Amino acid sequence: MTMTLGIHSDEHFMKMALQEAQQAFDKNEVPVGAIIVYNNQIIARAHNMAETLNDVTAHAEMQAFTSASDYIGGKYLNDCTLYVTLEPCTMCAGASFWTQIGKIVFGAYDSKRGYSTISNSITHPKTKIIGGVMEKECSELISTFFSNKRKLSK
Repeated sequence: MTMTLGIHSDEHFMKMALQEAQQAFDKNEVPVGAIIVYNNQIIARAHNMAETLNDVTAHAEMQAFTSASDYIGGKYLNDCTLYVTLEPCTMCAGASFWTQIGKIVFGAYDSKRGYSTISNSITHPKTKIIGGVMEKECSELISTFFSNKRKLSK
């Protein structure tokens, strides 16, 4: 018996990225999750690890780029899609440029540190960008995290 895999929606994969973000939340990391998909299969999963690794560059996207490049055996991810729960910052958008990733799908917009607050041309010109996928769910997790942080600091 053969089983055919259907094409999954952006929402399906964003739910997987949200699971990664929840893991970050549970570890007291800023709850951002990322996955990279190639040929309708997840090849990389990651979440923020800046606190755990004492590394300001350990954003979910950066971890996912490294993992996906290792899986593919090359540095270019032009046939891949990055799903990330928060709009990439300028560092991550710049890294996405160098990977030449084919598509970026993000959940919540980041009005303070998102790359689009500086320039939309930070990503590779061939990269397709879709923002606002499951925006409410992605925003709520981040809002809850920072709300809890503020309560603890009082």
